[in-house]
Amino acid sequence: MQNFMFENPTRIIFGKGSIAKIGAEVKRFGGRVLMVYGMGSVRTSGVYEQVLNSLKEAGVDIVELPGVKSNPLLSKAKEGIELARARKVDVVLAVGGGSVIDTAKTIAAGARADHDPWEFFVYTKLVKEALPVLVVLTLSASASEMNAAAVITKDETCQKFSVRSPLIQPKTSILDPEVLFTLTPSYTAYSAVDIITHMLEGYFTNTETGESPLQDRMIYAFMRTLMEATEKSLANPKDYDARANFMWSGTLAFNGLTTAGMGIVGFPVHMIEHSLSALYDIAHGAGLSIMLPGWMAWSAKKNPARFARLAREFFQVAEADDTKAAAAGIAKLKNWFSALKSPVSLKEGGIPEGDIEKIADNAVELARTWKLKDYTKEVIVEVLQHCR
Repeated sequence: MQNFMFENPTRIIFGKGSIAKIGAEVKRFGGRVLMVYGMGSVRTSGVYEQVLNSLKEAGVDIVELPGVKSNPLLSKAKEGIELARARKVDVVLAVGGGSVIDTAKTIAAGARADHDPWEFFVYTKLVKEALPVLVVLTLSASASEMNAAAVITKDETCQKFSVRSPLIQPKTSILDPEVLFTLTPSYTAYSAVDIITHMLEGYFTNTETGESPLQDRMIYAFMRTLMEATEKSLANPKDYDARANFMWSGTLAFNGLTTAGMGIVGFPVHMIEHSLSALYDIAHGAGLSIMLPGWMAWSAKKNPARFARLAREFFQVAEADDTKAAAAGIAKLKNWFSALKSPVSLKEGGIPEGDIEKIADNAVELARTWKLKDYTKEVIVEVLQHCR
């Protein structure tokens, strides 16, 4: 295990009825809030009314920015930045999932900057200050509610890039598992895929530390709990304990805990998937269920031992040969994604095989920005060919 520093300052308020506490939390940071939310599901689910009532009871002045879409756009964040400046808001409140939270984070940083916020995402400018961000979580997947990252797509170029800064990490996040009761089966599945991918990318790209038994077993525990919770949630959408375990697993999967002490890890699956969701507007989790098994199959050909370890220790594969064990483990994960009705090939995702070169051209720009030097266009094409 390598030296590391772990700090997570986000206050989590978890459980039934916890949304009622958001007003008091917002009031700690200011009296005027920009409330950012999506395309309408927060209204039909009743979350909007709960949040609004809590903010009003706390005496908070509310400015609203609705209409954030899945795979959030920079243009919407810029709209929010102008609104935040014009109305002189003190706080940005995200009511939604990762797309809404990431838009709120972009607004929080951009409102205090004198340049195009895209410069944060291409690393030509650092976030030096930001409005405080708070969250009422309605979709568990990205873990953006308890980490310092945000992802956004630039409309004109279809580039889906990310920024990371402790200044945009949420101050408080409200997690009420009951909000997941109305989540559709498809988005329950896509969320589970996203959470699993976060953990497995750290697990497989850890090449510096050798043995990491604590982190490995932590990942196995989170994955097993999440997979059980997903199946129970699909069988009974109002199973509170299943939704609670799902929600908390998602938050813990990508806040630095599972990779602490593992050195530098990479996110090549997310890097390539960002091109799928930017170019084709496919749900992020659906894109990941296409990319993860394909990337695993490509990567296992070079170094099967780590993939064989997951197969044996998590999927109970008995095969002694590493190459065969790795393939069996990948097949089990891919079959589980299929059982959730999440696509596991470009064809199933409605993405033309003939577009592989186009996807690679888009993805290689992010590979350069993330300094994933081994992922040339040719390599990305190879990976995508395993996803057909």
